[in-house]
Amino acid sequence: MTKVTSRGDDEFDEVVSGPVALADGERAVIEPVVVESTGSRLDDWWSRMLSTPARRRAWEWGGPAAVTALAAGLRLWNLGHPHELVFDETFYVKDAWTLLGLGYEAQWGMDPDTAFEAGQVDGYTDRPAYVVHPPLGKWVIALGLAAFGAESSVGWRIGTAVVGILLVLLVMLVAKRLFRSTLLAVIAGGLIAIDGNAIVMSRVAILDGILALFLLLGFGAVLLDREHSRTRLALWLAQREAAGRSTDWGPALWWRPWLIAAGVAFGLAAAVKWNALYYLAAFALYTLVVDALARRRAGIGFWASGTALKQAPVSFLLTVPVAVIAYLATWTGWFVTDGGYNRDWAEQPGNAWTGPLAWVPLPLQSLWQFEIGVYNYHVGENNPHGWQAHPLTWLLLVRPTMMYYRGTDFGVDGCGSTRCAEVIHDLANPIVWWASVVALLYLVYRLIRYREWQVGIIVLGFAAGYLPWLMYLNRTVFQFYTIAFQPYLILALTFALGVILGKPSDPTWRRVGGIRLVAVFLILVVCVSAFFYPLWTAMQVPAEFVQLHYWLPTWR
Repeated sequence: MTKVTSRGDDEFDEVVSGPVALADGERAVIEPVVVESTGSRLDDWWSRMLSTPARRRAWEWGGPAAVTALAAGLRLWNLGHPHELVFDETFYVKDAWTLLGLGYEAQWGMDPDTAFEAGQVDGYTDRPAYVVHPPLGKWVIALGLAAFGAESSVGWRIGTAVVGILLVLLVMLVAKRLFRSTLLAVIAGGLIAIDGNAIVMSRVAILDGILALFLLLGFGAVLLDREHSRTRLALWLAQREAAGRSTDWGPALWWRPWLIAAGVAFGLAAAVKWNALYYLAAFALYTLVVDALARRRAGIGFWASGTALKQAPVSFLLTVPVAVIAYLATWTGWFVTDGGYNRDWAEQPGNAWTGPLAWVPLPLQSLWQFEIGVYNYHVGENNPHGWQAHPLTWLLLVRPTMMYYRGTDFGVDGCGSTRCAEVIHDLANPIVWWASVVALLYLVYRLIRYREWQVGIIVLGFAAGYLPWLMYLNRTVFQFYTIAFQPYLILALTFALGVILGKPSDPTWRRVGGIRLVAVFLILVVCVSAFFYPLWTAMQVPAEFVQLHYWLPTWR
């Protein structure tokens, strides 16, 4: 193959092969064509490794399975240590135990933690306790208590540990849907599998990891609804073209099983913590907008035909009422018993509603009154705490929460140093966290410039979890609340790593450079996680070793 450049009155380039005939007076310059190589030897090897359907299936199943097994090992190892109620476990474990016994949260006697840790787990009364979170997260904890007993600290935490493992698996499933790449799905799952925030929130019996799972279930259902709706729209357009119809009403709007599933998931998430309501609102609006845009691109007269007026109430009915029903279902124990806090409020003289709302059942009136009190508590909660973290500092990882610390001297409990410590520090892998924040900023830029839907939905998932907290800057909050939106930070980082990796069709220099950079980053992340793992799991280590982990003075 040669490249012939003909220079006459006009200049042009033409690639030819074989004999070349030139007009009189023209001058030919024969140059070899330089074809730039693409891909890498690693791509060639990987292509050979996945050259059969059986091998591809083994990778598609085996990769995520291996990451899930890693997540399980990191979360289940020595789960029962320490045999002490850690941080807010003092509330949720005992509440879960009374839910299991009575159907509602009850009060305990004096100094209940010491007795509970010693195995005296029946020290609760039948008097209702005032609680500030719905019951579903505590029911998840109660499942572990039912399986292992309240005397076992493994029983306290096994529910959240299983939830944490499932969260890793779900991140991979969502990443596979978003990126259509098993490799990127495995990277996303691996990043959250070895992250400290995710590990700690899986190894202590508090609610936020459970919230994160249900929120991501709702997010995944929205993804599936988007895919389902576009498939039906494409089918409808093909049928319309084949039939020669000109109607612009579009396919039926009400058959949205995944939208219903999203409503259920977000309702269950709200039954763990109320901040899930922001996700419900954000993704209900998202669904309406993207459906409108899809119909407009398909040439359906969305506004003129009146489908907008139909779609809005249909989308509302398929999400919000479904979410409300799912939420109320988690209060079944409170409804079917008489002892729950505020259970008989509406039955007291002068309390029952009158007028247009008099038809509302008395138990629902009582629950509403209860919830008003809980709302007032939440918006007014500003008691100072030594480990509180201002929301404006969350993305900088300024004040991670120390949940447990126990110091020992030489010879005590096997301490081999002058001073030893056991620590549970809810500190995300700093490299993963800071890189995720940078990746999120890149995604915001990319969304503005390219308007990619994958980027948009990831940014929305983060925004729905983080931005509402900026309305409550004076409230007492903690860094570990970020687990609710951390999956979307991980997805943002994975997207950015995918851009850096490039494609096998990229020039070799570009592809090899991308692979090397991502490999170095992932190796660094693994090393940092190994370095911090003792501080996430209360391993006994020399006190000097603990000090090495305080990269910022505010981490102390």
